[in-house]
Amino acid sequence: MTAEHELLQRAQRDHRAGRLPEAAASYRELLAVNPHHAEALYLLGVVAYQTGEHDRAAELIRRATSISPDESRYHNMLGLVRMAAGDRPAAGESFERAIVLEPTCESFVNLGVLRNQQGRVDEAIAAYRQGLALAPGDPDALYNLGNAQRATGAADDALDSFRRALQGAPQHAHALAALGQTLQASQRSAEAAVALERAASLLPDDAGLHCDLGDARLGVGQLEGAITEYRRALQCDPRMARAWYSHGWAETQRTEYAAAAACFTKALELAAPWPEAEHNLGRALFELGHVNDAVHHFRRAAAGPHPELPRLTLAVVIPGSSEADNHTVLEARRSWVEHDLPPAAPARRFAGRMRPDAQRLRIGYVSSFFHRPNWMKPVWALINHHDRRQFEIHLFADSPAASLRDGYHPQDGDHVHEIADRSNDDVAGKIERCGIDVLVDLNGYSKPNRLPLFQLRPAPVVVGWFNMFATTGMPSFDYLIGDDEVIPPEEEQYYCETIVRVPGSYLTFDVSYPVPDVSSAPCAMGGPITFGCLASQYKITSEVIAAWSAILDAAPDSTLVLRNAGLASPGTRRVLHAELDQHGIAPERVHLLGPVEHVEFLRTYGQIDIALDTFPYNGGTTTTEAIWQGVPVVAFRGDRWASRTSASILRAAGLGEFLAADVNAFVSLAIDLARSPATPDRLASVRREMRERLRHSSVCDTKGFARNMERIYRQMYDRWRDPSGGARPRA
Repeated sequence: MTAEHELLQRAQRDHRAGRLPEAAASYRELLAVNPHHAEALYLLGVVAYQTGEHDRAAELIRRATSISPDESRYHNMLGLVRMAAGDRPAAGESFERAIVLEPTCESFVNLGVLRNQQGRVDEAIAAYRQGLALAPGDPDALYNLGNAQRATGAADDALDSFRRALQGAPQHAHALAALGQTLQASQRSAEAAVALERAASLLPDDAGLHCDLGDARLGVGQLEGAITEYRRALQCDPRMARAWYSHGWAETQRTEYAAAAACFTKALELAAPWPEAEHNLGRALFELGHVNDAVHHFRRAAAGPHPELPRLTLAVVIPGSSEADNHTVLEARRSWVEHDLPPAAPARRFAGRMRPDAQRLRIGYVSSFFHRPNWMKPVWALINHHDRRQFEIHLFADSPAASLRDGYHPQDGDHVHEIADRSNDDVAGKIERCGIDVLVDLNGYSKPNRLPLFQLRPAPVVVGWFNMFATTGMPSFDYLIGDDEVIPPEEEQYYCETIVRVPGSYLTFDVSYPVPDVSSAPCAMGGPITFGCLASQYKITSEVIAAWSAILDAAPDSTLVLRNAGLASPGTRRVLHAELDQHGIAPERVHLLGPVEHVEFLRTYGQIDIALDTFPYNGGTTTTEAIWQGVPVVAFRGDRWASRTSASILRAAGLGEFLAADVNAFVSLAIDLARSPATPDRLASVRREMRERLRHSSVCDTKGFARNMERIYRQMYDRWRDPSGGARPRA
């Protein structure tokens, strides 16, 4: 054996064992003896390629090809080096030369990979198929073929290629990963999870694989499993923005909004601009009560290439932002309507539909919430008292008729139409066939996907009532019904609808479903005042927390009870305690309670002496439930409809003594109540008398309210029949 041969064998042994520095030293030693040793030049070039020295590798392998120009594998390797260095045209020449000299599956696969990188996918597929003709069943060729097929949208062909690759190499981790990714893209998450789990076990440090597996687990509803995989991905690569985003999405699905906000924030730190992450961060912040920050992120998301969803979300939440005003609300809603809704249908005369005064008007009510009696009690109070001799009632319900049990008292001649899962076009046709004269939307922006229904103008008169606390921004609504408290005349300029006002409150109510008895005031036992609020978490803004904290600080023995669905989350509780702590309010003074069944929820008022309202988004249902349970609500008259709902209810209920002029007076009133020695006796009297007091107030005069609404409906219809005659409708 010659010395050159011994040096080559030693170098190759080190090379195969991964001892690259030792192998390189031996190759150089051999070249010192024989500078024209083509194999040594080639293999030293391979070592340089493996260590990222692409220019050095190209130089060495070119020298090898000049010595042995017909060696196919030298040209193939030179193609790989040139491709790694970014010189794709030269790489293609090398692969093609290798194929001419000796066609091999490997060279065709490499040429296919290059063509795929160049965007010449059809040529890549042809190259892979040529390679497979030489080596049927080659796993790498099949894997690369599957990826190219996936890129062309041929998912079924790609799946077949990946499965064939795995038949020959069951542990081919990349083929397993590609199989799982393709299945997931085809919404076959359960199958995808199986393949991706196997791939991740073979490549445990691959962050992308763990993220893909998390997506598959999320697709089959395995939230905890998904979050585990996203965390593993981030352990592998803490700067993987996609994993932070997906983790945030999973936390959103399990309503852990504090964790979700942290994840989306991190994703944006790593990969801004990212409109989807901005929108989802805004959503999480909104649910935490950080409404102004949420609006900021929705606006940024709406500046992206797909503004439709953030623009809608902004239109939904904008009345609850303290930084907004009536003009801002109008503009946000008009923007969504003008950009994202189909234009309103032109007004029609509905030939043949003119009804004489003596005939019954057909009134249609549209709601997605008829099944929620506690929320719908003002609605049922009206509908149950309608005069069926004068009005034919139609309910268009996005909930099953069987769910309309508590609250609604059906009468002969009423019609309930189930419209769930029916398109707006279908529902509009139904409304027209029913001959509805006055169509009343009870949803507002609580069900925005039903709002396009009203753009179709399926009835002569379209009205918004009940769940309205701002303009719709929609020209298809003829009227909004409010009262003098919520919409003063000087603010009508911020509404695109004609405003009609009823006497008293526009939210009269009647409680006709099971509720707990009124309990004694907690302070009657000699203890300090307990304040409370059972409003949704998104209404508890930073301004609300600041005001409540000022009250608790000035009444140091008082405590605060909060209960809502959002407080089921430990993260939300931590955020809320932290915000209160910034104002000096210790956690032991604030009791945070999560959701319970509704009757038990109402029993929480037995732990509360005085309820504190939220702003700028007041309580509506929350305020009526509190006073019905005997608990007075301290509130103030704000600067928009959403901030005056409680004022409307309290004045009509004869509880104006608990209504302040502004936020400072709101704080002072609550402090005075907490400090006054007379408060326990006063609250005891209020609780004893509350329900009877309410029954005799205008806020529970549901019959009178029904007569007022009926007059309004008749006037609206008459005005439609004769637009030139008479003043606008009024009760």
